Amino acid sequence: MKEALIIFIKNPELGKVKTRLASTIGDEKALEIYKLLMKHTREIAQNVAVDRHVFYSQFIDENDEWSNSDFHKHLQNQDPDLGLKMFSSFHDLWKKGYEKVLIIGSDCLELTDDTVKDAFVLLNEQEAVIGPAKDGGYYSIGFNFNLLDQKTEKVMADVFLNKTWSHEDVFMEAMSALNSNNLRRAKLPHLSDVDYEEDVKHLL
Repeated sequence: MKEALIIFIKNPELGKVKTRLASTIGDEKALEIYKLLMKHTREIAQNVAVDRHVFYSQFIDENDEWSNSDFHKHLQNQDPDLGLKMFSSFHDLWKKGYEKVLIIGSDCLELTDDTVKDAFVLLNEQEAVIGPAKDGGYYSIGFNFNLLDQKTEKVMADVFLNKTWSHEDVFMEAMSALNSNNLRRAKLPHLSDVDYEEDVKHLL
């Protein structure tokens, strides 16, 4: 079965990453933390035996730490709406013939390769999986397009489009979209994202 892991990253530029974190610890420290988070995410991805697709926020860097032999590199949809960015990435891989596709962000230190591997196993039987974050968002979501079949486009539109982001009900809204489509779905463990100083005190 053709499987893909999507990783969304921001190009690691001073003053443009982890802005909420930077407001208390400064831009340079926030960039340092973000690079640690990307390293953690990259190592997880390299331990999962699926096709890996990294989507850059602003430009594709062919000479960074994301090995060109390990990762397919893409540019995110340049619309500012996060939902449209995710919809476009999933839609592109669906059209390329992938059957199971999972996305992870690059700001979850608690994420492990076992959690990602478990998600792909769950997608053998489940139409969707989702990983709730403790701030009310989600750190991962994935679909089995074979099982969704003709529902695929509608489900992705319901989950990703015309949504607001960065608030405490993002996960619940996604669950509502999954439930309204009567999907078989599984939840991954609750994990914490890194957004504020208290999330990274052990790293400072």
